[in-house]
Amino acid sequence: MSSCVQAPHALMIPYPLQGHVIPFVHLAIKLATKGFIITFINTQSVHHQISQANSAAHGEDIFTGARESGLDIRYATVSDGFPLGFDRSLHHDQFMESILKDFSGHVDEVVGEIVSRAKPPVSCLVADTFYVWPSVVAKKYGLVNISFWTEPALVLSLYYHLDILRKNGHFDNRKDTIDYIPGVRAIDPTDLMSYLQATDIWTVVHRIIYKAFDDVKRADIIVCNTVQELELETISALHQKQPTYAIGPIFPIGFTKSTVPTSLWSESDCTHWLNTRPNGSVLYVSFGSYAHTSQQDIVEIAHGLLLSGVGFVWVLRPDIVSSNDTNFLPVGFEENVKDRGVIVPWCSQIDVISHPAIGGFLTHCGWNSILESIWCGVPLLCIPLLTDQFTNRKLVVDDWKVGLNLCDKRPITREEVSNKINCIMCEKTSNELRKEIRKVRKTLEDALATDGSSQRNFNQFIEDVRVKVNK
Repeated sequence: MSSCVQAPHALMIPYPLQGHVIPFVHLAIKLATKGFIITFINTQSVHHQISQANSAAHGEDIFTGARESGLDIRYATVSDGFPLGFDRSLHHDQFMESILKDFSGHVDEVVGEIVSRAKPPVSCLVADTFYVWPSVVAKKYGLVNISFWTEPALVLSLYYHLDILRKNGHFDNRKDTIDYIPGVRAIDPTDLMSYLQATDIWTVVHRIIYKAFDDVKRADIIVCNTVQELELETISALHQKQPTYAIGPIFPIGFTKSTVPTSLWSESDCTHWLNTRPNGSVLYVSFGSYAHTSQQDIVEIAHGLLLSGVGFVWVLRPDIVSSNDTNFLPVGFEENVKDRGVIVPWCSQIDVISHPAIGGFLTHCGWNSILESIWCGVPLLCIPLLTDQFTNRKLVVDDWKVGLNLCDKRPITREEVSNKINCIMCEKTSNELRKEIRKVRKTLEDALATDGSSQRNFNQFIEDVRVKVNK
């Protein structure tokens, strides 16, 4: 490549949460296959967790395997301001306060060091949209500012237009339908993200949201892990304000377990057990975060599983539920389900939901889980807990009709849980949902094809970056 048209060198910094790290890693690989030089920056804590959890992690660098295939992906870490032993889940607000106020200083220091010595020179920054500092860091070091949004465009647009929601009273007490957001069809306040439904609107997460979604309006480009055809009006309205490209779904190549370790917890292998089960007979249960699930809800879900008689794989994450404390489960639960259920602390979700034995997915409605489940043709049973999950549920159940609500109102009851599990696992309902899933899956496939919308948008995004870099 001539010296006047250098390969873009991008710094990539994901938010230090599992659901954000995964698509960032896959985007890094995708950009590297297009000739980008990538320097990927994880927090020291995330890197430590990945290294501890994955035997595939190569020493100090999780991207060693990717480089063996010829990709130029470099690796660095940055302090989040806390020692490795600090429990970030247990002290959530303290951790978030530091991300809001102090983390930018640590990032600035590391970026400055990399920029000063990198060859070829660093030319662009790809940072998570939830960060509050990208425009400042990008401007300081003369970098093209790319914001990577890892959730659906609907959620991005609602946050983006928070000022309009506030002006119209829907970020307060107004409860009627919202029908004035550009590119967003009518939506009920109960389908907004949890932080836009909260009564206390000055928590640390709210303050991060306010600052981050002011900062994103100064980005040169926004890229979204969604598909244009699924959110056409929303993406188009955002694109009119600033360049916004739908480039999803961003999966590992071939939708197999990534060659780059991304899991923050050790993964149990469920496939041997699943191999003994009939096709479509097993429910996969994973909420992602139990910190926002009451003990009573877990008890009712456990009883519902007992009553349903359905086989299941249930993920109980170790950082939320102590492996030594099973008092939250009904007495005798594990003994009663040992012949038809497996409880694991963590697993490779792609390996599990792509297995033919899986017939349904009881999920909190994280965006990665939704995209993966649609790709695998698995119907969703939805129990949103916080943040974007309520809005994601609307897309899954109301708009695309590829899933059901676990419960239509709180509190959760074991009878309703059992009934909904049997409903989603029964042949008639399952076939109806799978028919709709096949339509959405075809949309994903078409978007990723050589002439598909996501591929075209990805190529246009790269061209925009190259133009901005070479100016």
